[in-house]
Amino acid sequence: MKHIIKNMVTAAARKAVDAGMLVSGHVPEMEIEVPKHDSQGDLSTNFAMVSAAIQKMAPRKIAEAVIAHMEPEDRIDKIEVAGPGFINFFLRPSAWHPVVDQVLAADDRYGASDFGQKERVQVEFVSANPTGPLHVGHGRGAAVGDAVGNILRFAGFSVSKEYYINDSGRQIRTLGTSVWFRLLELAGNTVDFPEDCYKGDYIKDLAREVLDREGPDFINRDEDKAIDVCARYAAGRILEQIRYDLADFGVTFDQWFSEQSLYDSGRVQQSIDVLKKEGRVYEKDGALWFRTQDFGDEKDRVVVRSNGLTTYFASDIAYHQEKYERGFDRVIDVWGADHHGYINRLAAAVMAFGKQRDRFQVILVQLVNLLRGGKPVQMSTRAGEFVTLKDIVDEVGKDAARFMFLSRSYDSGLDFDLEVAKQKSSDNPVYYVQYVHARISGILAKAKTLHPEMDVDFTQGQYLSKLVAQEEIQLIKTLAGFPEQVEKSAATCHPHVIFTYLMTLAAAFHAYYNRHKVITEDTELTLARVSLVLAVKKVIRNGLFLLGVSAPERM
Repeated sequence: MKHIIKNMVTAAARKAVDAGMLVSGHVPEMEIEVPKHDSQGDLSTNFAMVSAAIQKMAPRKIAEAVIAHMEPEDRIDKIEVAGPGFINFFLRPSAWHPVVDQVLAADDRYGASDFGQKERVQVEFVSANPTGPLHVGHGRGAAVGDAVGNILRFAGFSVSKEYYINDSGRQIRTLGTSVWFRLLELAGNTVDFPEDCYKGDYIKDLAREVLDREGPDFINRDEDKAIDVCARYAAGRILEQIRYDLADFGVTFDQWFSEQSLYDSGRVQQSIDVLKKEGRVYEKDGALWFRTQDFGDEKDRVVVRSNGLTTYFASDIAYHQEKYERGFDRVIDVWGADHHGYINRLAAAVMAFGKQRDRFQVILVQLVNLLRGGKPVQMSTRAGEFVTLKDIVDEVGKDAARFMFLSRSYDSGLDFDLEVAKQKSSDNPVYYVQYVHARISGILAKAKTLHPEMDVDFTQGQYLSKLVAQEEIQLIKTLAGFPEQVEKSAATCHPHVIFTYLMTLAAAFHAYYNRHKVITEDTELTLARVSLVLAVKKVIRNGLFLLGVSAPERM
């Protein structure tokens, strides 16, 4: 209905100009919004307020002139001027009935659009170093990145999801050293375990695997070579577990990209050479520095240290240059909040290679506070103990974990209560929404049994004029808002917009179902209500799909 209202207002304003009541001129884009209160109508526009500067008259006068020139519309009950000059439209129930048909006809594509115009977008997320298991923070980043990719794709973008494997550099060497020292301990040697090495039982398990694989004589190997063997094996095994844990969490990637491949191909050095040739990289104190300050960073950054070793920044420059060369129009990186200070330097690199700043976006995901029954879950990072993503999925399930991770904006901290996530009650958000889908499945099955003559799997609603109850119209209005919420979520890259919408739709369904029977003695009314709840079921499913959450038929 929004586009219909917009066209009506535009046409009426032209007529008011022709009648001499308004003057001609460019008017800023008007907004058509759903008012916060039912007393303000179904839809409202700020046309009069945004036109006031051109018209040089009070917005209420402009609104009255527009209303006076509006053509009658069967779907509109009345039009009022409110407040400083809002034009409020009160719609008849018949105005909302076509929404049910639209949902049933579009099915799993309801809410999809060409908003993105096939723009090629890469979403890189998780990208955890293969030095240990994924923890709860990685889980939130995984849920956010995966949902952002789903939503963008649904909104008409061409999306590729990617994991960047940090399989090169100091952290991999440290991993190998950690495994090597634990291996020596297993072999009976007394070891002073370095403070900067990785701790945790998983290191001991990896050491045991290497010792079993290589045999007892392995401890006599040259230490540097032995550490290399430990590093390669451990990183491979950890990455294998990361892949498994992410798949179990419902996350798959279109591409896994190795950092080491950038060095093996000479890509890192090539990028540095290009920047040197362009005067973007200079030498100082024996090191090579990138002029990131020229692009808004607080200071220039080192790409090659005085000892000749490249920094992480050097490989990140090469990696992002490679991304754009693959043809992506926009690159989105999902990082932990502790990487905030890294944004400007990487943005500088992107701009140095000739890309606009807005072609590079970073989503910073804030921390998760893990609770159990309202009390913090104790963890000791010093001892290498932490709650892994696998622990969370094993305890509460994939659906509850993903839904809870996406329940708030990623730029806010999140309290994740494990006990709440396991409850089978309305206190558990995922249960509250999934129950609607399962409940409607039961209603449809019962309708088929009681009315075998009905085709409850139809694609077009019937007898929708029977839907006049306030709760029915509110439910349809909520369904009508789904495409707009998808577009809003895609435009802002905020998946929690879909979470909030699903909670609103579930609440509208519960309010309806608690007051009205779907299956009645009136066959036509039953058909209309079955159409309505079937439409609700489809939209619940579509919304859950975007968040990577299942839509169960039974609970």
